[in-house]
Amino acid sequence: MTATAPPSATDGPSVSAPYDAWATPERTALRDAATRFTRAEIVPHLAAWEDAGEVPRDLHRRTAGAGLLGVGFPESVGGQGGDVVDVSVLTEAVITAGGSSGLIAALFTHGIALPHLVAAHTAAPTERSAALIDRYVRPTLAGETIGSLGVTEPGGGSDVAGLSTRAVRDGDAYVVTGGKTFITSGVRADFVTTAVRTGADGHGGISLLVIDKGLPGFAVQRPLRKMGWHCSDTAELAFDGVRVPAANLVGDEGSGFVLIMQQFVSERISLAVQAYATAQRCLDLAVAYARERETFGRPLASRQVIRHKLVEMHRATETARTYTRGVVERAAALQAGASLDPIRLAADAALAKNDAVAACDFVVDEAVQIHGGIGYMRESEVERHYRDARILGIGGGATEVMNDLIAKVMGF
Repeated sequence: MTATAPPSATDGPSVSAPYDAWATPERTALRDAATRFTRAEIVPHLAAWEDAGEVPRDLHRRTAGAGLLGVGFPESVGGQGGDVVDVSVLTEAVITAGGSSGLIAALFTHGIALPHLVAAHTAAPTERSAALIDRYVRPTLAGETIGSLGVTEPGGGSDVAGLSTRAVRDGDAYVVTGGKTFITSGVRADFVTTAVRTGADGHGGISLLVIDKGLPGFAVQRPLRKMGWHCSDTAELAFDGVRVPAANLVGDEGSGFVLIMQQFVSERISLAVQAYATAQRCLDLAVAYARERETFGRPLASRQVIRHKLVEMHRATETARTYTRGVVERAAALQAGASLDPIRLAADAALAKNDAVAACDFVVDEAVQIHGGIGYMRESEVERHYRDARILGIGGGATEVMNDLIAKVMGF
C-alpha cells in the first residue's frame, strides 16, 4: 500500500510517497488523542505525583475511559487492539507531550504484568486461562485494578533462571516462600504475576503464578526510594507461606521461563522507545530555552557552540529513533505471522535498547547543560528527565547483559 503524492508541477513522472506505518490515519488519531490527554490530565499534576511517590488509581480509570489504557491488547480480552507499533506511538506521544518514562512505568505497568496471561491463553485456551483473563486482564485494562510483575530477587538481578522463590504444590494450592525486589507498582498493585520455582534448578523449573495482594503471608516490605521515576512506586515484596490457588497458575507448570523470555523483547523495545522519546522531549525543551534565553544581549541559540550541541543532540535522537522503529516494525511483522528469526529479533531489540539509551543519556545531559543553573533545579522538566533516564540502561536487562546477548547471537 502506498500513499500517492500530489502531481509535480514540473515535467516528468509523478512520484509516490513511501508508506509510513507510523503516520496512518488511525495512528495519527491515536497520537493526537494521547497528546491531548497527556497535556490535560497528566502534565498539570505530574510534579505533585512525583512528590507523592505514586500516581492516583483514578488515573488508570480515566486513561481507560479515554481509550488508551488497553492499546496493544486484543479486544477479545478487553483491550483496544493494535500492535507494538501502536503501543510505541502511544509511548512517544505521552512523553513528548510532557509526560515521562516514570509516568509510563506507573500508568502502563500492565504492559509487563498481563502479556504472559494473554499469551498463555492465546496459545492454549482452557477454562483456567479464560478465568484468569476475566479475573485479572479485563478489569486491569478497564482501569479498575492494578497489576505488577514480580521476577527480580534480592541478589538475583538479570539471572532469571537462578531465581529461588519457591512454590510447593499442596492440594489445590501452591505454598509460596521467598521475596522479590525492585517491583514496579508493587505498592499499589492488587496482584503480582510472579515468577516462582516449582521444579528443579534451572530455567525448566520456573512457573508463573498470579498472587493476590492481601493473602495471608504476602507483605509489601517497604516502598523503595529511588534516584528517578519518583511517580512510579517501587516495592520489595515478601512471601511467607502464602497459599495461592493452583488455578492461578499461568500456562503449564515449568513454562514460566519461556513466557518471561518471550515478553522481554517487548519490554526492551518499550524501553528503547521511552529512551528516544525522552531524548526528543529534552531536545525540544533545549531548543525552546536556547531561543528565549539571552546571554550578553543575544539569544543563547545564536552561539555556535550551542547550535552545534543541538545538532549533535538531534543526530543522536534521530538515529536512535530510526533504528528502533525498524525493530518495532519487524516485531509487529513477527506478531502478524511473518517468517522472521525471533532470536535475531531479540538481539536487534537489545541493540535498539542500548543505542537509544546511549542517545538519551547524551541528550539529557546536554539539555541540562544548556539550561545551566535552572536545569539543575527541580522546577525544571529536564532535571526530571535527567534522573529518570538513568534507569533505562538497567531495567529490562542491563546494558552489559544486552551486549553479551547480542555477542552470542552474532557469533562474536
